[in-house]
Amino acid sequence: MMGLKAAKDLQAKDLKDMGIGRHSDGVVPGLLFYVRKSGARGWLLRVTVGNKRQDIGLGGYPGVSLSQARQRARELREAIWRGGDPVGERKARKSALLAEQAMRVTFSELAKEYVNKKAREFKTAKQRQKLENQIAYYATPEIGNLVVGDIGRAHVERVLRPIWETKNETASRVRLHIERILDLAGAKGLRTGDNPARWKGNLELSFPARAKVSRTVHYAALPVADMPAFIASLPNTMPALALHFAILTAARSQEVRHATWDEIDFDGALWTIPAERMKSGKRHTVPLSADALAVLDATPRLGKFIFTNTRGGPLTDAVVSMVPKKIGYPVTAHGMRATFRVWAQEFTAYPEEVVELCLAHVNSDATRAAYARSELIDKRRVLMDDWARFCRHGAPTGDVVPIRGRG
Repeated sequence: MMGLKAAKDLQAKDLKDMGIGRHSDGVVPGLLFYVRKSGARGWLLRVTVGNKRQDIGLGGYPGVSLSQARQRARELREAIWRGGDPVGERKARKSALLAEQAMRVTFSELAKEYVNKKAREFKTAKQRQKLENQIAYYATPEIGNLVVGDIGRAHVERVLRPIWETKNETASRVRLHIERILDLAGAKGLRTGDNPARWKGNLELSFPARAKVSRTVHYAALPVADMPAFIASLPNTMPALALHFAILTAARSQEVRHATWDEIDFDGALWTIPAERMKSGKRHTVPLSADALAVLDATPRLGKFIFTNTRGGPLTDAVVSMVPKKIGYPVTAHGMRATFRVWAQEFTAYPEEVVELCLAHVNSDATRAAYARSELIDKRRVLMDDWARFCRHGAPTGDVVPIRGRG
């Protein structure tokens, strides 16, 4: 090691010209100027702390000048002489800072993590987009920049109050998302205490119950007696074929619009819808009546999907929903499922379990769930054949009394 000149005599070029290695200051004991093969230059203080020898970095050159390095070295030596541990204390301060920064996670930052996790449960990108939009439009403006640990009940109330009575369904979903995001914060150790977005025993004390302010909107359904005339009025268009098939299978619009040819077993007269396209998340098998197969025979094969648009992709919900209105019926495509249910309940003696399976409803009752494991394909096939017959011809003529009970 070579000694450095006094600070007043030292010029910047003296340090720049030094070779690779460590060079002793010669003024402050243990102060070294290093030059590495990479070209990096800086300052070290070699000193004994307790019974351990340590090299303490004082900064790089020229960011830290010789005079600054000497000042820092003297201060550190003084602290060590008094029994301090500058290295340990600096590490402790850094750890505390990092811990504090880790705790300073905002609602928007954690919401992104929540959306990414929740999106794995979704079947379509549209569901993710809807979730992102609800959080961004309603929650983010009020609490997006707040640290999750600082969010309180008053903040959640400010999000919900403007929409609770006017958009209650949306408000309820937003509240649930906020609650889950704050639950995630608690699980990650980012907040403590009760969840301010919890409903029971908390927000329910500040807002009227959903049942008092929300209004259930039912899809406009076609009267059962009008079904034969409606079927007879359907034009020979792709959207009308899709709607006709949806009626005969009692399926949802989305399930029909995204149906593919490889899901159809023509020999077995079955349509198997994969789990990822079902609302229940479970695979659903639909027995196809002769009329449903006839609709498929009348549908041209233009690509992967059965009912396609002009570019070969699936039809949109709006296009199919416009079919009834174009032929003079102010009803919705989804309402056709309600028509089927009314017909099955009021004009047949089929057990409710069979009807519910045709609609792909998930039974919560354990007994019904066990009864439904077989999917009751044969019983459902008879029911769907009767439904197709009714759609084509209507109720049998004569003195027929609707069956109000179920066998």
